[in-house]
Amino acid sequence: MKPLTHFDAAGHAHMVDIHGKDPTHRVALAHGTIVMQPETLALITQGNAKKGDVIGIARIAAIQGAKRTSDLIPLCHPIALTRVAVEFEVDTNNHSVHCTATAECTGKTGVEMEALCAVQVGLLTIYDMCKAADRGMVITDVRLLEKHGGKSGDWVAG
Repeated sequence: MKPLTHFDAAGHAHMVDIHGKDPTHRVALAHGTIVMQPETLALITQGNAKKGDVIGIARIAAIQGAKRTSDLIPLCHPIALTRVAVEFEVDTNNHSVHCTATAECTGKTGVEMEALCAVQVGLLTIYDMCKAADRGMVITDVRLLEKHGGKSGDWVAG
């Protein structure tokens, strides 16, 4: 197992030094789900949610979440993202909404945290907009699906 990179030799937390790395094209894909009551999903899909277009607002929030990752996660580097794409899929069989986010940059460090943050913020926005109807919604299975680029190369979830 590789050592944790966010700690120095004395065990103190630090931001990883990336000054000697070459910029490369980097891509990360993350996914997650929010499960709810069938009636709550109907409010979303029929456009009857009291606060408006839930999926549209969640998409903007997810993109904003990716852009603000370094403000939320203390040791993340600020990254000049070149693209963030967010897709939502309504799953009526499982009364849920799936969120997939892709983050890209050309830089010295990866965009995994940005993709994961986008998914979380998008799903949290759905929760926030629908909580008056259903406080029992569950955000689940948020994970990295793949990452490409950088010194460590490609990684795809098994």
